Amino acid sequence: MRVRRCGVVFLEPREQVEFDLSVLLGGGDGLRRDRRWFALAPHIGTEVEIDEAGRELLGALSPGQWIEAEMLDADPEALARLLSEGLIVSDAPEHEAMRARDESLRGTYWHPLAATLHAFTRWTGVDTVQNSKDSGTETAVAMREVLGAPPVEAARRSDESLRLPLPRVAPNAFDDLLARRATCRNFDASRKIPFDTFAQVLQRVFAAQAEVRVSDDTVFLKKNVPSGGGLHPMECYLIVQHVEGVAPGLYHYQSQEHALEPLPAPAKPLRDFVMDMVAQQHWFADAHVVVLLSPRFDRTFWKYRHHAKGYRVVALEGGHLSQTLYLSATEAGLGAFITGAINEVELEQAFGLDPIHQGALAICGFGWRGPVMETAELDPAERVWVRAEG
Repeated sequence: MRVRRCGVVFLEPREQVEFDLSVLLGGGDGLRRDRRWFALAPHIGTEVEIDEAGRELLGALSPGQWIEAEMLDADPEALARLLSEGLIVSDAPEHEAMRARDESLRGTYWHPLAATLHAFTRWTGVDTVQNSKDSGTETAVAMREVLGAPPVEAARRSDESLRLPLPRVAPNAFDDLLARRATCRNFDASRKIPFDTFAQVLQRVFAAQAEVRVSDDTVFLKKNVPSGGGLHPMECYLIVQHVEGVAPGLYHYQSQEHALEPLPAPAKPLRDFVMDMVAQQHWFADAHVVVLLSPRFDRTFWKYRHHAKGYRVVALEGGHLSQTLYLSATEAGLGAFITGAINEVELEQAFGLDPIHQGALAICGFGWRGPVMETAELDPAERVWVRAEG
């Protein structure tokens, strides 16, 4: 059996501090500090605690050169454990599944730090609303009390006398559209979006507007947002709840054909499914259309191989798409939102995504605003919610 180290792994030392009376009685500060080591390997996606023998063995192996296991001067138990965890891979048939995961990560050309960031910031089963309650940070006032004052709202880098005032230009129709762009947290589930309006929003935001065919297998799309390298890796998966002419359920949006591809329904009611996906943010649960922004990392990293900025340009694309969605929805009289507080693991399972090749980056959505603002929205200029007289 030949072995080698997995392609990407980082070791993190952590310190756990606990009160210990014996330390205090011995003249110390009363605190016992225990250090533990954890291996973070993105092809595994869960942290693995390792001991000294495991650390030494990982450090002795090459990630690129195979070596016969019997030639290693290593603790057999440490070798067996690291093989079972996937931190060491082998060419033995019983280790084929983990070897394939490691080779898949290598073949996608991730930058090591970006791969680790992506793998270990994915959520599963998180309830953000309950977390806010538990931490006492449900409102802005509560956040100020618990967290202290935030950094200043707008930086000033010079004396006021040195600043060059700029003219305020009279607003036009586009300025009015921007002013009405506000995150929606109140949706009216009793109304359905007209089919044509739904189609128009998708066309403006996510559809390919043209294409450049370099060869039979090399095509670049032109969309209404910028994209790193012009690669447009973002796929959109829809949870449709309240749209005329579209059965509620899960869909994949095909951007070249401007068409919906039906997917298997979740095992639970659709609204409950949305709640789980947005980490129990109930103010988004009634959105008429929920969109998972799902980048195909293998397309971006085909060009930007092991590139330090590859993951960053993918994340930027999510921002470009969400702002275009906000403006398109606002122009149609609808509200829109985006959130990064999502349970990625459940989304990957529901839509059949392998996070090495294609992940869950953020969720956005749109729909009719509700008649009453039950959940606060940031609209200080009162362009969306007009305060009642008296």
